[in-house]
Amino acid sequence: MGELRLMKGNEAMAEAAIRAGMDAYFGYPITPQSEVLEYLTREAYNRTQCAILQAESEVASINMVYGAAGAGARVMTSSSSPGISLMQEGISYIAGAELPCLLVNINRGGPGLGTIQPSQGDYFQSVKGGGHGDYRLIVLAPATVQEMADFVQDGWDLADKYRNPVLILADGALGQMMEKVELREQLDRSKRPIPAWATTGKTRNREHNVITSLFIQPEEMEQVNLRLQEKYKLIEQNEIRVQEINTDDADFIIVAYGLSARIGRKVMELLRGEGHKVGLIRPITLWPYPSETIAKAAEHVKGFLSLEMNAGQMVEDVRLAVNGRCPVGHYGRMGGIIPSPEEVVDVIKDMYSKINH
Repeated sequence: MGELRLMKGNEAMAEAAIRAGMDAYFGYPITPQSEVLEYLTREAYNRTQCAILQAESEVASINMVYGAAGAGARVMTSSSSPGISLMQEGISYIAGAELPCLLVNINRGGPGLGTIQPSQGDYFQSVKGGGHGDYRLIVLAPATVQEMADFVQDGWDLADKYRNPVLILADGALGQMMEKVELREQLDRSKRPIPAWATTGKTRNREHNVITSLFIQPEEMEQVNLRLQEKYKLIEQNEIRVQEINTDDADFIIVAYGLSARIGRKVMELLRGEGHKVGLIRPITLWPYPSETIAKAAEHVKGFLSLEMNAGQMVEDVRLAVNGRCPVGHYGRMGGIIPSPEEVVDVIKDMYSKINH
């Protein structure tokens, strides 16, 4: 059993990064994720000699991540919605160069500067490729502070396995709430081998490596894209993560991720208490998306509700998976407002009424 602590989500994630053997962190403060940088500045260097730098901007920090990842470092950045928007060009470069790194978005309300309150308005940006070109991020969506810590090591493992950037998509409430966390043991940075592809210079026994996302000839660029698409297919085959609760006998299913899934679980419990057979599907990987799980459930249920803190984003993927087999509704609050279980119960009862008539 690891060490138990009561921690904020942001701080649990920062502590997990130290324990996972992080070599470097580059970031810029923005509410509601500033505690990540603050905690690492206070804790990381004295314990593991990990490099921590507050860059002059989010644009600078993502390009520092690019450089450090290219040299084989275990590297991370974190920000919140407007900051992640500024990083999109660099993220596309990193994906094109096939470099492993960990990105964290503590989602806040938008668009624009918006609010510092929690939101899930960055789903499209995260899973559809917010920058230019045909690339994908592996996207992990924690629903607890424990998962915010666990997904740090898991994220780097996936990034290294596929040479691909991984994004942890959480929100302001998860970043700020305190829960009990079991922390993993400290890994020794010095024992992690430098990858053979890393740009560590030319030696007597080895030519220097070149890492780039620039391929001027269209035929060469197409071959790079084809190779990337094959890698993404492999990720889709092997890395989908999803939680199903009470779906075997359900005649109605809530689909929700992150904080919304916690609300959805309470909604399910309230409706089950009234005799309604409601289940919950929680996508843990937002990409690759658990479309087959939803499609299978669509064969025996009367309807779905996509519960999100946005105007309707993940609902598009739910509808694609359901493929017209039954009705799919959406309910969301925006501007940093978290929906209450009671208002969602009313929405589902209304859907039940319309479906049954």
